[in-house]
Amino acid sequence: MTLPFVTVEGPIGVGKTSLSNEIASTFNYHLLKEIVDENPFLNKFYENIEEWSFQTEMFFLCNRYKQLTDIKKYRALNEAPVVADYHVFKNLIFAKRTLAKSEYDKYEEIYQILTKDMPVPNAVVYLYASVDTLMERIAMRGREFEKMISRDYMEQLVADYHAFTEQFEKMHPEIPVIRFNGDQLDFVKNPNDLKYILKTIEDTLQQRSLQQ
Repeated sequence: MTLPFVTVEGPIGVGKTSLSNEIASTFNYHLLKEIVDENPFLNKFYENIEEWSFQTEMFFLCNRYKQLTDIKKYRALNEAPVVADYHVFKNLIFAKRTLAKSEYDKYEEIYQILTKDMPVPNAVVYLYASVDTLMERIAMRGREFEKMISRDYMEQLVADYHAFTEQFEKMHPEIPVIRFNGDQLDFVKNPNDLKYILKTIEDTLQQRSLQQ
């Protein structure tokens, strides 16, 4: 088995980066963090989604492409396993929700070209939670641009994530999707919840290693 590559996904505010940090520190993985604050279009996006969605999504796609292609270097050098606090499929989730059909068709063509030879994760960790929990966590962390996120937008995003994750499982049955309910598990405040999540991830990777 090649060096493990794990991605952590879920809606805004669900705790992707926090869990990715825990995975990296516990298992000595190299951490890839998605670029969010550096996106120059993000504030404008939440002010006027229709006007700025294409620029916003293209920025994210290009940066994620660069980050994920670097995984090949880590594996070639046999340096360390990798955990990323995103899966590149999230680009299609956001793009399909925000882009007009003509723009989305162009965007998807570019996406398919860029992701064709990207490394495939050994497992996807899917974090999910109720809209109430997500809105509360977003408010607590206080990012300025996130204050403009509406409840309606979050409800749509949660539904989109559930639908897309189910589609991903059907398209990639060989890649285990490990689901954790953020309403029931609080790995930030409860060490036992964190221990359970990390053990489940470890067991899943070991099982997949035996199958290969």
